Amino acid sequence: MTHSIALNFEDGVTRFVEARAGETVADAAYRLGINIPLDCRDGACGTCKCRVESGSYDGGSYIEDALTDEEAASGLALACQARPKTDMVVAIPAASTACKTRPQSFETVLRRVERLSDTSLAFMLDRPAGLAFLPGQYVNLRVPGTEQRRSYSFSSAPGADALSFLVRDIPAGLMSGWLRAAQPGTAMEFTGPAGSFYLRDVTRPLLFLAGGTGLAPFMSMLGRLVETGCDHPVRLVYGVTHDADLVGLAQLDAYVAALPGFSYVTTVAAEGSTHPRRGYVTAHVEAGWLNGGEVDVYLCGPPPMVDAVRGWLAAQGVTPNAFHYEKFSPSGPAEAGRLAA
Repeated sequence: MTHSIALNFEDGVTRFVEARAGETVADAAYRLGINIPLDCRDGACGTCKCRVESGSYDGGSYIEDALTDEEAASGLALACQARPKTDMVVAIPAASTACKTRPQSFETVLRRVERLSDTSLAFMLDRPAGLAFLPGQYVNLRVPGTEQRRSYSFSSAPGADALSFLVRDIPAGLMSGWLRAAQPGTAMEFTGPAGSFYLRDVTRPLLFLAGGTGLAPFMSMLGRLVETGCDHPVRLVYGVTHDADLVGLAQLDAYVAALPGFSYVTTVAAEGSTHPRRGYVTAHVEAGWLNGGEVDVYLCGPPPMVDAVRGWLAAQGVTPNAFHYEKFSPSGPAEAGRLAA
């Protein structure tokens, strides 16, 4: 029996490898030419120490100098000793280039483009063979006819047979301008997947905060949760600037019906909005949703929104168990990070 291991490197590149029965994380990676840093293979040096973000495994044998009991309890493991029992996501504290690997390139074709509103588009691509990704990640798409690339988060779940993305329609935008006249069947190319903003194992309530097309990665996460099930409450606050920016509501309603425990609210910031809820997302987070800190918060939006939410959380005097965020600019993700208690 094999298990899939997603190796997420510190530069955001993700590579998937298959571990054979009884094979360690390091050996599975090495078999594909990915050299996880290590100085021994005996659990003695600690050089291959990594963080297991999800999945279960046999930690193997090692000495205290290489990995303490406290580190092991916090989710750290030695790649030369850890043997997967399930599929895993492993954060490697090294750049992909240092491990002699790089992002994968894929060729595909455009299925269709949909006009969602005056300000938003969606487009779908055929899923190329061999592609795997984590819910919340993005790819770097080449704009056809140019050498320019733009970054977009998947809005489709990892198990979907087609890839979907949300795009803000910027009048002078290179990709959105191309999409307005794009024809189905056009060849497209991208590299990826990439990004450290992805759904971890769900062991407590979730709070999702989305700004604008920052909704996309949450659509992917919700799709995954529908596939796997979820025993904890999942709440989404989705904020936009103008009424026309609210998109994807029919899909969110479908997730409400398919995923027990999921609910969402929307809010619009513009002064002239007729939406029943106004203001920023933080004005519509109920106090109980922070659960005294026993909550994992995921946030995706433009940099001012991310900075404002971080300040707001600090002002509440509640530190969430984990706070994963991604800032994005109009041309793609700008920064991702993780703050944890």
